[in-house]
Amino acid sequence: MPSTTHADAFHFSHPVASYWEATAPPLDLPLLPLAGDVRCDVAIIGGGYAGLSAALELAAHGIAVRVLEAAEPGWGASGRNGGFACVGSHKLSYARMIQKYGQDESRRYYRNMKEAVELVSALCRHHDIDVDACETGDVTLAHLPSRLHDFAADVTFMKQAFGEDMTVLTPEALKEQGLNGAFFGGLKMNHGFGLHPLKYVRGLARAAHRAGAVIHPHSRLLRWQEQDGLHHLHTGQGRLIANRVLIATNGYTPEDVMARMRGRLMPALSNIITTRPLSRSEQEAQGWTSTLLAFDSRKLLHYFRLLPDGRFLFGGRGGTDASAPSAAVYREKLVAEFHALFPHWRDVEISHFWRGFVCLAHDLVPYVGPLDDRASVFAAVAWHGNGVAMATLAGREAARRMVGLEPVEPLSAIVTRRLARFPLAAFRPLYLKGAYLWFNWQDSR
Repeated sequence: MPSTTHADAFHFSHPVASYWEATAPPLDLPLLPLAGDVRCDVAIIGGGYAGLSAALELAAHGIAVRVLEAAEPGWGASGRNGGFACVGSHKLSYARMIQKYGQDESRRYYRNMKEAVELVSALCRHHDIDVDACETGDVTLAHLPSRLHDFAADVTFMKQAFGEDMTVLTPEALKEQGLNGAFFGGLKMNHGFGLHPLKYVRGLARAAHRAGAVIHPHSRLLRWQEQDGLHHLHTGQGRLIANRVLIATNGYTPEDVMARMRGRLMPALSNIITTRPLSRSEQEAQGWTSTLLAFDSRKLLHYFRLLPDGRFLFGGRGGTDASAPSAAVYREKLVAEFHALFPHWRDVEISHFWRGFVCLAHDLVPYVGPLDDRASVFAAVAWHGNGVAMATLAGREAARRMVGLEPVEPLSAIVTRRLARFPLAAFRPLYLKGAYLWFNWQDSR
């Protein structure tokens, strides 16, 4: 397991107690753990958005593909995130991105992210996946007056850099649009939508299964050997022998058995609560009746949205202790932050609390590409807390690259350039703690 996480986070034998798990129909597929010696062309490690999207694409082209999942499909971040299908799968600022990679590649990357959102919608339509989709658009909310002043410059920059039209909302406009909280204004864009993440990932699993992909749940990778140009992937009950391998494990990457991935990723905790269903009068009392995706302008951001059944979902980054005893501390902190931003709901019952890992790369951008000179091992990882859409696109494009198919959407060199290792990777927990201290200071200014 990664050196930056705790063993309690790897509870593969049981699902997380999330609202999504409580409300998604069961997968109901005849899936079996890997048993005995089995051969395939492409093995995929990880049954989340990226892995299942890749499996679907490969199976549709008649390629023998099998997925190894340590728990059930969607057990990790793909089944426990906030359900935000939107742009923004990086932590590198757009200005720094343009400076580092150039205008053309930055624009291509931005197009990749928009195409990723469209792909999620298209897959749901084509495969008849009911994901409880919410209205289109998202809004960033100023948590300080100074952030509202920055929004006007952001509108100009995004128009010039990416041709993106965004709208600044005053506090009064926020109230008119049903987005009232302890905020000083907003910045709205017309992309992205909310969905039920576990319904989506299980829909992908069903589609991949129908296409001919073989998915093996409860088949945790324990050992990886290479012999005569083939990859031998050992689980507790079997061995999968493959010509090529795609790593799609993101924040749950087992570095102890994946030598190529050691030191390349930084798992980080994200925590979520949901309320009981709010009545219309309770929503109106707070002034929040919109189902738009929303985030505040903090570095350690909060993300939140009104769900179709009237519950309110509220999530936040932060925390470096993934042990089971620490959960109560983070729950209390998150609830206090929720009450500070939405004071009219102080007495509303919290129905669910859960958490999991997002995943950062050293370069603060996603990576899709090979990890070896033979291009027999690929990775599709590092969504920086926003992988619903980008992981779906990356899985498809990684699959096509692996078997020599032309890309549907050419990927920017930003995401195919490299997956760098963190310097002195053993100190990643200290890097994360230091970053949180710095971000908290920035968020207070």
